[in-house]
Amino acid sequence: MSPFVLVLLLSCFFLNVCLAHEKAFFSGNLSDSETILSSLGTFRFGFFSPVNSTSRYAGIWYNSIPLQTVIWVANKDKPINDSSGVVSVSEDGNLVVTDGHRLVIWSTNLSTQSPANSTVLAELLDSGNLVMKDSNTDAYLWESFEYPTDSWLPNMLVGTNARTGGGNITITSWKTPSDPSPGSYTAALVLAAYPEIHIVNNNNKNATMWRSGPWNGQMFNGLPDKYTGVFLYRFIVNDDTNGTVTMSFANDSTLRHFYLDYKGSVIRRDWSEAKRNWTVGDQVPATECDVYRRCGQFATCNPLKAPPCSCFKGFSPRNFIEWNSGNSSGGCIRKEPLQCERQNSNGSAADGFMRLRRVKLPDFARRSEASEPECLRTCLQTCSCVAFAHGLGYGCMTWNVSLVDSQDLSSSGMDLYIRLAHSEKPDRRPVIIGTSLASGVFVVAACGLLVQRIVKKRRGRKKGTEAEEIFERVEALAGGGSKGKMKELPLFEFQVLAAATDNFSLSNKLGQGGFGPVYKGKLQEGQEIAVKRLSQASGQGLEELVNEVVVISKLQHRNLVKLLGCCIAGEERMLVYEFMPNKSLDYYLFDPTKAKLLDWKTRFDIINGICRGLVYLHRDSRLRIIHRDLKASNILLDENLVPKISDFGLAKIFSGNEDEAMTRRVLGTYGYMSPEYAMRGQFSEKSDVFSLGVILLEFVSGRRNSSSSLLACFCLTCRHGQCGRKGRLMV
Repeated sequence: MSPFVLVLLLSCFFLNVCLAHEKAFFSGNLSDSETILSSLGTFRFGFFSPVNSTSRYAGIWYNSIPLQTVIWVANKDKPINDSSGVVSVSEDGNLVVTDGHRLVIWSTNLSTQSPANSTVLAELLDSGNLVMKDSNTDAYLWESFEYPTDSWLPNMLVGTNARTGGGNITITSWKTPSDPSPGSYTAALVLAAYPEIHIVNNNNKNATMWRSGPWNGQMFNGLPDKYTGVFLYRFIVNDDTNGTVTMSFANDSTLRHFYLDYKGSVIRRDWSEAKRNWTVGDQVPATECDVYRRCGQFATCNPLKAPPCSCFKGFSPRNFIEWNSGNSSGGCIRKEPLQCERQNSNGSAADGFMRLRRVKLPDFARRSEASEPECLRTCLQTCSCVAFAHGLGYGCMTWNVSLVDSQDLSSSGMDLYIRLAHSEKPDRRPVIIGTSLASGVFVVAACGLLVQRIVKKRRGRKKGTEAEEIFERVEALAGGGSKGKMKELPLFEFQVLAAATDNFSLSNKLGQGGFGPVYKGKLQEGQEIAVKRLSQASGQGLEELVNEVVVISKLQHRNLVKLLGCCIAGEERMLVYEFMPNKSLDYYLFDPTKAKLLDWKTRFDIINGICRGLVYLHRDSRLRIIHRDLKASNILLDENLVPKISDFGLAKIFSGNEDEAMTRRVLGTYGYMSPEYAMRGQFSEKSDVFSLGVILLEFVSGRRNSSSSLLACFCLTCRHGQCGRKGRLMV
């Protein structure tokens, strides 16, 4: 045999061995030195040693990430002290881990056996799920997603599951970063009148450490907007008795997961390819107010105040000495008894309710499907009822016990109505002070206001009425039809935004658009924001602002910019967005130096993200949206260069049976407009697709559509206009 043939045969042999190790499944034995790889190479299964440890565990970890990131462990509480461990499929069809003495230290413990003529395979899916399946039917016999450790991945279950015998599927922390045995904390879905996620302390009789607030079918009430907006995942609860909750992301291209650390915090981690490291996102508990029952009963917590705890109106501290010393765990008690609690209530005035705006709803709510008036009436007629709330997805919520774990939320939450004795209700009667002495001043002031109103009549309504007008128009366009929905629009005070942007200093200015300048800001709690401030010289105004609030406030997607709220103060009109640290797409595309930062893989991911966002707008969202101003400068990039479509001031909402529309007011950016829109005012989904095509050409060429060398591609002509020197349509 020639040396060449021998080398070739040996190469084939070793190649087969290596390829066997890289398969995503096995049905025999897997030694300590062998691993299996998921089909796309995202996850790897085999034996590993935690950081600063020599013990060996069978588990799953991210394959392509240099930092060891383990997401599942089999023998978490029974480590192997050497490299003699073996993972195998036993004769009875179970996946087992054995040590050097062939002692089974972990097993799947399958109760159902597969048919005798079939083979049981262990396969690692690219979702990170290790499954045992019947080779004949591909039916799952067991899966690691139903037995998680400390990590929560997309499509992983948390809750009760019939296949696991009705047991509760929970997330449990590691003991230490080097010891994956069960630690002190567990995150679990609690099924009551309203499902909630709780973090409990296993060492303290499973005492609750944090709760998410009640679930309404779309979100958890206790998670502020800055969490839900950034997370962009969906929760799905099956039912009230045997429910599970799953998580998924709008953009699966980013590696991310949640994990429960050994200190009891649920943390979101996103992999940053640019930094080659995990970036830590939001976590809970985040502030001292997130700690369960931080302020005791009948009190609310506000992390922006010092001290953070305060009693509800009509209540006072149970122990003033402890309260003033900073110990508020004793909570508060009612000052005046309710009408039905008095021994002689004949002739006494009826109880009333005080509204608390935007709060995390207290624990232990009861549920009914009563309307809001019926909910109020039922609570008032039930002596034990101390509060009620009503909202979409929640129905009628009542509390017959002490109110605990309430928190003030800056831009989300629900309104809570607390029952008070009549003497504690706010006095709404008009107050007249010094009518005789001030009559002359009053007349003069009234005349002055009348003159001022006449002078400003053509400029708009007087100061303060713009907010009401916006609320009314938002409700009309959004189909709300109820003034009760006005409170759901997040509002920022002008002073807050001025302080956040250093009084709109030039050093914080990010750019200038058709609406006006955009400033970078930082709120008091540390969140970075972008503030778009209407310019007095802008051609846009209330119409575009209302339109953008209506459209984007109803949308949530990974590739759409998040609107945090707005500000209406006199003639000031501002929109507040999440801050995008990498600016807009045109900042990179048309600069030869910065364009080098966008390799072709990154460009493909950006294009893919823009397409995902458009598909969501056109087909997958609750509303059908035509953007009408899609261009490179309206594509913002976050810290991981994930694209987000922005600027919905010109967007149009289509009803279910509409395919196209006409307008006499052609607005947008020439060069990105489709011919039928620019010439006839006719627009549809195709208009956005045309704009996307222009952006794709800019991606490939690296030049703006106004470049003279691309004049043939972008110059539009019509009977009403001609091409200018810059290659734009002149009308």
